[in-house]
Amino acid sequence: MAHHHHHEESHHAHHHHAHVGKLTSLNGIFVFSIVINLLFVAVEAIVGLLENSLSLLSDAGHNLSDVFSLVLVLIAFQLGKIHSNSQYTYGYRKSSVLISLLNAIILLVAVGAIIIESIHKFYAPVDVNGAAVSWTALVGIIINGATALLLMRGQKNDLNVRGAFLHMAADTLVSVGVVVAGLIISFTGWNIIDPIVSLIIAFVILVSTWQLLSDSLRLSLDGMPEGITMQQIEHVFEHSSHVKSVHHIHVWAISTTENALTAHIVVDDLQQAEATKHELKHALADIGIGHCTLETETEGNRCEEESCC
Repeated sequence: MAHHHHHEESHHAHHHHAHVGKLTSLNGIFVFSIVINLLFVAVEAIVGLLENSLSLLSDAGHNLSDVFSLVLVLIAFQLGKIHSNSQYTYGYRKSSVLISLLNAIILLVAVGAIIIESIHKFYAPVDVNGAAVSWTALVGIIINGATALLLMRGQKNDLNVRGAFLHMAADTLVSVGVVVAGLIISFTGWNIIDPIVSLIIAFVILVSTWQLLSDSLRLSLDGMPEGITMQQIEHVFEHSSHVKSVHHIHVWAISTTENALTAHIVVDDLQQAEATKHELKHALADIGIGHCTLETETEGNRCEEESCC
């Protein structure tokens, strides 16, 4: 038993070390992305103002909200590192979920602003310098594309990184749209293309934000984390040789990367309870639930609802 315990400790330490290594590189990526995106926002806003281009300005606004979301994700990483204390027994890990939610809300506000401004431009179109717009947006494709590629690896394991990745990928597409708009305006002089493109931008942001909003809302309400199903969990319990039945299963997200579970398991042999728990925790860790609290009981002393909750 002691041997098992030691093995688990060292396994955990190793895992933790790998996790921290990944975070520092992700941190670096985020800091780099924030700096180059801020510079680009400034350029885009200046050109947009000088050339009266709403599609450039709405792209700049969108990029600025993305920079803000990158900053928030960095804050979430830092808050996640703070150790638990007597007031916050999970530390501040849940802040990562709230930050995802805040991010989605900020994007929705940006969409609203773009739509209002676009409708206004339809009624009062202005002359736009298409070439200046295209060149600026072309730089945007390079910057956003590079950022999206950097974030691509980290996005599978963390809702926040996925949010940032989605924004950058959407930005890249949006910049492509702005380049096309600039070209069309250059060749045809149809300034009305400008608000049309900014409406398309708004729609793209809306679609990419929706998933982020629903995911972060679900985790805020302690719903089932993405990528884990009740079937998978029941499957783990069913395949354990000594488990007869399971009740009171609760699963929730501690943060955007860590999940927890509590359950009451009825075992056929209390002698095997510890070994069974150990085996179940390993199996649950494999499907993405790292924090498990399992209560064992036998058929005879199965607790009644009132007494055990």
